Amino acid sequence: MSDTGYGDFEFERKFLVRELPVALLDEPAPDVIVQSYFLASDGYALRIRLQMPATANLPRTGPELLDALSGRFTFCTLTAKGPANGGTRYEAERELDPHVAEQMVRRGGHLVVKFRHAVWLGGDGWVIDEFLDANAPLLVAEVERDGPVTDLVIPEFCVSEVSDDPRFGNESLAGRPYGTWAAEFERELAATGPRFLQEFGHNDRT
Repeated sequence: MSDTGYGDFEFERKFLVRELPVALLDEPAPDVIVQSYFLASDGYALRIRLQMPATANLPRTGPELLDALSGRFTFCTLTAKGPANGGTRYEAERELDPHVAEQMVRRGGHLVVKFRHAVWLGGDGWVIDEFLDANAPLLVAEVERDGPVTDLVIPEFCVSEVSDDPRFGNESLAGRPYGTWAAEFERELAATGPRFLQEFGHNDRT
C-alpha cells in the first residue's frame, strides 16, 4: 500500500526498446519472471507471478523454464488489476506461498515469460523487460512512481512510448503474443514515427 494517499494504484509509463542498454544496467544478472493470467478482459486482469534471480543457461520457453526452476522461486504474488487510464491503473498485490503459486500456474492461465533488468537513471528506477517465448524479441522499458509520472526524463534507448497501447500490456501479450503482430506494429511505427505522450507532462530526452 502506497503512503502517498493513492492506495492500491500504480502509475507507470512504458516504452519500446530496440536493444538492452547493457552498459547502464544495475545488475549483471536479471530476474526471471513467469506470469500466468487467469483473467484478461476489458482491461481487467488477475495474475500470478513467480520470480527469482536468473541463473545461467535457462530455457527460454514457459513450460521448460517452470520445470527447470521448480521449487526455487523466491517471490510470488497474486495481483488484481483494473483498466489503465492516463498512465494510472488500479493494482492490488498480495504475496503468495511459492509452492502454492507454482502449482496454480501449472494448472491454468496464459503464460508470459521474461527477464527483468534494472537500471537507475536520475531520480527514477527503470526496469527493462526482455520477453521470451512467443513474445521474443520484444523489449519494453517501464518506469513506475508512487504518483502520476510527469516531468519524466526519457532515456535515448526508448524508441517510442506505448503506455496507452493495450497490445503491450502483459495480459494482452499472454493471449496475443508480440510475435503474431510485430510486423503490423512496425508498419504503423514506420508510418507515424515515434511518439511520446505530452499529456502525461513535460518530456525531455537524455
